[in-house]
Amino acid sequence: MKKLIKFLTILIIILIIYFILFKIIEINKIVMKKIYPLKYSEYIEKYSNEYNIDKYMVYAIIKAESNFKEKAKSSSNAIGLMQIMENTAIETARKMELDISEKDLFNPELNIKIGLKYYASLLKKYNNNNSIAIIAYNAGIGNVDKWIEEKIIKDDGSDLENVPFKETNNYVRKILRDYEIYKYLYVE
Repeated sequence: MKKLIKFLTILIIILIIYFILFKIIEINKIVMKKIYPLKYSEYIEKYSNEYNIDKYMVYAIIKAESNFKEKAKSSSNAIGLMQIMENTAIETARKMELDISEKDLFNPELNIKIGLKYYASLLKKYNNNNSIAIIAYNAGIGNVDKWIEEKIIKDDGSDLENVPFKETNNYVRKILRDYEIYKYLYVE
């Protein structure tokens, strides 16, 4: 009888611990979803599908670039949710047969559409390698091509620690981390 009581006590303790841990994990997810929201999902879903880009990567990029602030403008004049440089946006829009101004880039849908078109072109250029495309999105195509040519970074993106710009090095790691967090929180 004592063995049965001991067994039941241990079982009850294990179940209580399991329940508490499960609740903590669920509460943690609820809090994390506030930090990692799915804002502008109608545009992100639409254009990530159109350009065949993982939507969670898009959320991670926007989180890192503007933290979902549509009126964001950086000290280097990157604009909107995806923090696109005006010249890059105008060139990309021209290829899309769109005529835009700087003011237009504060429009969330247009900013996401042009930003994803540009990101899709980077993915195409770098053989669908997200790491290299992210580096180029931040540091520019010219820098990335030079770093690959000089073998500072590999064209497969496997050596992120060698990215010469500290800001870009941190940036790509942050996006890849946030991408994993978005998948953890939202992929069922």
